[in-house]
Amino acid sequence: MMQASSRCASGSRSVPARVSSRASAVSVRCTIQEARPASTPAAASTPALNGVASPVAGAVPPIALPRGAVPNRPILEVPDWENQYRRHTASARHGSAGTPGSLSRLRLFSGTSNPTLATEVAHYLGLELGKIKCKRFADGEIYVQVQESIRGCDVFLIQPTCPPVNDHLMELLITIDACRRASARSITAVIPYYGYARADRKVQGRESIAAKLTANLITEAGADRVLAIDLHSGQCVGYFDIPVDHVYGETVILDYLASKRIATGDLVVVSPDVGGVARARAFAKKLNDAPLAIVDKRRSAHNVSEVMNLIGDVKGKVAVLVDDMIDTAGTITNAAKVLQKEGAREVYACATHAVFSPPAVERLSSGVFQEVIVTNTIPVPPENVFPQLTILSVANLLGETIWRVYNAASVQALRD
Repeated sequence: MMQASSRCASGSRSVPARVSSRASAVSVRCTIQEARPASTPAAASTPALNGVASPVAGAVPPIALPRGAVPNRPILEVPDWENQYRRHTASARHGSAGTPGSLSRLRLFSGTSNPTLATEVAHYLGLELGKIKCKRFADGEIYVQVQESIRGCDVFLIQPTCPPVNDHLMELLITIDACRRASARSITAVIPYYGYARADRKVQGRESIAAKLTANLITEAGADRVLAIDLHSGQCVGYFDIPVDHVYGETVILDYLASKRIATGDLVVVSPDVGGVARARAFAKKLNDAPLAIVDKRRSAHNVSEVMNLIGDVKGKVAVLVDDMIDTAGTITNAAKVLQKEGAREVYACATHAVFSPPAVERLSSGVFQEVIVTNTIPVPPENVFPQLTILSVANLLGETIWRVYNAASVQALRD
């Protein structure tokens, strides 16, 4: 039986903290905003998707940003966000069935791949995770049983297909099938990290396109919709024959970088390879149109990369490397070494998915990076945590997206 994680005594929840190399204090990088009790007025506070509360009435005004600093970029204009959040109060969330804002038919379940993230999402929505039993037999087969009625309900199943990819993918498929056979009205597969996404095309002859095959399996298992974060490539959305809501974890990373108040003139966004230029350009545009640089590399084999040269100027600047995932960290580490060689003052690495296959931790903690910023779409085990690592939570982003999908509201504002 999978249980929700326990809460802290203070009632708040946080992701792993890191010890700053410049101070002896422990700095918690992302604290999840607690769901507001039903008795709290709706206008008392305004949450932000990165887990940091916005200013409230009567609070001390924020410190003015220094000249040339990157301002904090809200997901929505404040008045619009406040109007949205008024629908999220406890009274609105638990209204009568069939009324706008009601969550009476919403059921949230978690697989075994990332129960901590699922618990945080449930907390944002003011719900409890559904009861589900998952076990593995001696021969490795997976058994799943939904232990509560979901007849006529809209089910959201949170299960990133992170390593071990095959086990977690099979568990997702079996759980979808169990929900379908339990007469769920609709089933949304919430996949924060979509395994096999890199096998999205044929590079050589006689290769499979595993990303398409995986999409077919999820559809045939009985999923009606998919919710994913930062798919490796845009064509993965088209591989599904069902609706796909694709949101971006860069939202959380951008807000965190903005809080560091790096002067605009000192900042340059860098793509670690040519394939990530579009992602890096969009990232730079949201950081006050920061300049863009590109590291040109040539890959000689799978998981082996060779950095060639740099396109752009990084001398004396704070370089921010942007990618969708960090696997073995070969590409991003080699890119960082080139940036240092070209005179970059500091190098930051930003990625949504922390796959961290060996020897990623050794490379990332070698002193090349000032900070490595990732999200919790994939759980990072304690043995893979190192001093330069910062983990941000996407729980509020996922929770808000789920709420909008359930209520047939637009999620476009979360992408802009």
